[in-house]
Formats: sequence, structure tokens, C-alpha cells
Amino acid sequence: MKKIKLKIPATVANMVCGFDILGMAIHEPYDKMEITLLETPEIIIKHKDSFKLPEEPSKNVAGIVLLKIQEHLNLTQGFEVVIHKHIKPGSGLGSSAASAAGAALGANILLGNIFSKEEMIHFAMFGEELASGVRHADNIAPCIYGGITLVKSTNPIDIIPLNAPDLFVAAVHPQVEVKTSDSRQILKKNISLKSAIEQWGNIAGLVAGIQKNDFSLIGRSLNDVIIEPIRSILIPKFDEIKMKSLQLGALGGGISGSGPSIFMLAEKRETAQKIASQMKSVYDEINIESFVYVSKINPIGIEIIEESKQH
Repeated sequence: MKKIKLKIPATVANMVCGFDILGMAIHEPYDKMEITLLETPEIIIKHKDSFKLPEEPSKNVAGIVLLKIQEHLNLTQGFEVVIHKHIKPGSGLGSSAASAAGAALGANILLGNIFSKEEMIHFAMFGEELASGVRHADNIAPCIYGGITLVKSTNPIDIIPLNAPDLFVAAVHPQVEVKTSDSRQILKKNISLKSAIEQWGNIAGLVAGIQKNDFSLIGRSLNDVIIEPIRSILIPKFDEIKMKSLQLGALGGGISGSGPSIFMLAEKRETAQKIASQMKSVYDEINIESFVYVSKINPIGIEIIEESKQH
């Protein structure tokens, strides 16, 4: 039996103005996943955490990905997956994407690297669809590619890896739950042309700033006039945290994915650490437990910890 162990990073989707199209991998938090290729066709899911996620394959994010791969290839082999989840579901840090991308990439390696990155993303999106009702790739793509990715299209899949600037990410995860499916339902179905033009300018400026390593341009472009004004209502103290982070020297930032996590970009680790401490103190003041992370942008994405054959 072949077995592989993976380290799968958290991801920050949207990156403020790039709703469903921009995402980046960070170093912490991360999940660990062990996948074994079985001689028999069953899919076995085991969770070594306290989140009580379903282990029935068709109802599990990793399980549905493996079922789709099995179906596509008419496989007579199956998989056993042991998941050590540290990215809390509903955190806005790509928890479901970590499971989906880990399953797709791990299965690909165990089957002899038969899929392209785009094909792995295709299968992983079934996991995202199960979790949120939408086949989006802005968390999956940076998991699999590493760094920052632009999802030009999901049908057909067209992923553009971007430069990963030498920046630090400060993130806070307040222990309140915001479900992706709920945060999508409150969004407006129609927007004004004026807002759309402003948003296009911000997205284009952000991508250009990332590619040119122009930190000033990145900062000026981290502005969302469509999604953030609505979703931020669901996140306690969002405006205060953003204002104080900018005062401490953040380039900019906003909601990570659908929230409740908030991220900020900074040029120096010391600045990011000050921002993270300030974020935590804001939540401490209102007795909301929170976890903070300071990380560079992760250029690798999913890492193979161990690969082995068992007899």
C-alpha cells in the first residue's frame, strides 16, 4: 500500500477586492492529512480533531473529491484518509479548501501524478461545492499552486500564478462563526456601473502591484466597494480593527474569505506582529476569544511531509 502525508496551508481568499478570483496561501494555521491507497474500493475518512465533521464520504469535503476521482477513472482501488484539522471550519481561512485540495493532490501523487494542476482543481471544486454550494477555486488554487493565484475562469479552469511579494500577513480569527453559504446569501445580486468600475480599477491595480512588487500600489488597491461593506456587518469590531491596523502601518487588508477572520498585509514582521497583538486586544476587550497568526506569504502551498510504500 502506498501512503502519503501532507501539510496543507490556510488560504486567504478574495484579498479584499478580488471576490472569487484572488487568493493566497499562508504558513499558519495548517492541516495535516495522511492518505493511503487501498487495494479495495472503499473510501474511509477519519478525523483526528474535535470539529465533528461528517465522515461519510459523500458528505465529507475530502470524501466527495475522492469519490469523483474514483468515478472518473473507474478505479477499483480506494483511499483511507486521516485528517488532523487545525484550520477551523467556518473560519474564513480555507478549511474546506484544505481538505478538498489535499485529497485531490494526495490522490494524484498516489496514482502516479496522472492529473495536471487544473485537473486537480477541477476535482477539488466538488468539495467546495459541497461545503458552500458554489464551485469556486480562489482558496483551492493557492493551496495547489502556492503563493498568490488569479482564477481567470473556472469553466474552463484557467489559473494564473502571480508573483508572491515579500510581505507579511497578520490574521485574526475571532471565535464567532460565519458560514460561507450564509455570507453569500446576503450579497447583492446587482451592482451599479459606478461601483463595478471602481472595483475593476482596484483589482487591476492590486494585480499590477503584486506583479511589480509595488507595495504602495498594493496598499492603494486593497479596497472593496461591493462585498466588504455588506459582509463586514457580520464581523464584530471589523471597522475598528481595520482602522487601528492601518494606523500601525498595515498596507491594507480586510475580510479573509467570507470571514470572520480578518487579514492585513505589512512590509515588516515587526509591523505584522504589532497588528496581530492589536487585533487580539480588540477582541479581548469584548470577551471574544481569538487566535492570531503572523506569516509570510507561502510560496509552496501543499507540502509532502512523507511518502512511503507499505508491505
